[in-house]
Amino acid sequence: MVLRASLLPMASAGQADPRVLALAAQVTESGEQDIPPLLLKLKGILQSASLGGEESKKIKQDIYDYGLTQYCMLVLRRDHSRLPGGWATAVQLAEILSHCCVELEVKGDTEEFYKKFLPSAIENMLVLGRRLQARFIRVIKDEEKQDFLRWFQTVADAICWLLGGHIQLAACVLQSEHFLQLLITDDVETAITMMSVLHNILRINSSVLLQVDEKTLHSVFDELIYKLSSTTNPVIGSAATKLLVVVAKCCKQLVKLLTARYKGLKGLLSEHWTGKGFDKDLGRLLDLLCLEQASEKGEMQRQHQAASIIQATWRGFQTRKRLKKLPQAVTTLQRSFRAKRARELQHLKKQKEDEALKLQVQLQRQRAMRVFHERQLALLEILHASHVHKYMEEMEGKSALTIQRFWRGYRARRNFHQQRQSLKEYKAAVIIQRAACKFLEKRRRRPLSPWKDPRGLTDEQRLALQQKVDDYVKLHPASQMSEETSKELHMQAQEKLAQFLWRSRLDQRAAQRREILLAQVNTNVELLMNAPGLAESTEKDLDVFMSRSIPVAAKARQSHNTMLKYSSWPWWKKLGDEFVEDDVIADDALDEELETLFIGGRKSL
Repeated sequence: MVLRASLLPMASAGQADPRVLALAAQVTESGEQDIPPLLLKLKGILQSASLGGEESKKIKQDIYDYGLTQYCMLVLRRDHSRLPGGWATAVQLAEILSHCCVELEVKGDTEEFYKKFLPSAIENMLVLGRRLQARFIRVIKDEEKQDFLRWFQTVADAICWLLGGHIQLAACVLQSEHFLQLLITDDVETAITMMSVLHNILRINSSVLLQVDEKTLHSVFDELIYKLSSTTNPVIGSAATKLLVVVAKCCKQLVKLLTARYKGLKGLLSEHWTGKGFDKDLGRLLDLLCLEQASEKGEMQRQHQAASIIQATWRGFQTRKRLKKLPQAVTTLQRSFRAKRARELQHLKKQKEDEALKLQVQLQRQRAMRVFHERQLALLEILHASHVHKYMEEMEGKSALTIQRFWRGYRARRNFHQQRQSLKEYKAAVIIQRAACKFLEKRRRRPLSPWKDPRGLTDEQRLALQQKVDDYVKLHPASQMSEETSKELHMQAQEKLAQFLWRSRLDQRAAQRREILLAQVNTNVELLMNAPGLAESTEKDLDVFMSRSIPVAAKARQSHNTMLKYSSWPWWKKLGDEFVEDDVIADDALDEELETLFIGGRKSL
């Protein structure tokens, strides 16, 4: 035992009871198996003095000072099935411990007694009660069941006696997990005993349920309601009903909790437990529940009436607000309706105009076609039969030219719309380049600022920089190359450079030849386009194609005439051409000329 070495120094010499002193000496010198029977002698020592007298208080003080109560508390946690005396000894020690702690006036460290010793003592008694309850449920023989039930009831009485002397332990008992496990049982005898313990706790300290946490309170109430709903034993029902009556009388707040958490409690009590022998307690509980429900209904009615008043006030406010805005809303609605009707009428009018225009265009086309056919018939009647074929060829040529003119105009307009964005970007780039060139020109003309010598490095910086360079060279050593290898690499580089220059000269000559051939092809194409038919060609026209200088001269003369004609144009014809180079011929124009080439005839615009 831990307390054996400090038993005797806890008491003051010359004032202790000799029986207590002798018992403490025996416990100190005995083994652990012999201590529980020795502690049973405390029962005779306590019974020798009158209860509540000064002698009894003095004996209890000596027992506590010599640590015998601590021994009793520690023995309760042990498994007594293998100890001398068995469970009967443990029950008697629990009874002795409860009697020793009641009416005990501790001198010295009171906090140790009230905050640590008493909660540990009550917890050990609850542990002993759980063990007795478990063995009572498991045993089969009637004699053993009666013994365990009697011992369990004795431990419960000891707990109630200890709680009667120390009221502050009630909350500790209710919050203990062992107490809840003792209460949550299906056995009738032990359940009745634990409900009597709970009844004594509420009788001793009626406000203890308000001191425990909400989880513990709900667990206790859940178990009591479960016992009322799951069993038909009138003893269980009576005990649970009395507990609920005590709870309801203690605090109205707990009654509100019962009515709010257990909605069907009133119907359960009136249907299942009426006429079972405890109608008086049952009637009290039902009256308390009905009174609380009536007060709740009255409160609900008041809240409902208040909510109705608030809603009516708010709805009236909203209605008045809408009525104030009604003229403005009507005006807005009328304006929207009129605008919509105007849009619809305008749409109908535009639709009718489009239909009329379409019909008018169709009539004009029909009229023009009719006039054209009448004119054709009149000309055919006038012309001689030999000239009809020639006239039809001329009309076909004019028609083809008209169709081509309209097609070119459509394509030019389409290309212009497609190239408008790129033209804008090109103009913007030119403006930006012009501004940048002006800025750079100003910078060139501005005198330069006098040269300022850079600040030199200090000796410390030069040494630090040299150290970094040396470290880098050590980490990255350069590869050594011989003089022969260097010369060989130099020769290879010279050979590759000579090959590159030779290839570049060949490419340049090929590019020049390509440009010459393209220019010659373009000149020949233009000459072919402007050439007369074979029937109308002369020797002079043949000399143009046979000579090399005549086409070049003709091209130069044509370009000169084009430039003169362009320079004589008014300014409004040159809009959009300020960024087009004069000597560049567009590929699209060349394609158009090739597409409109007539074989065997002269193109006349």
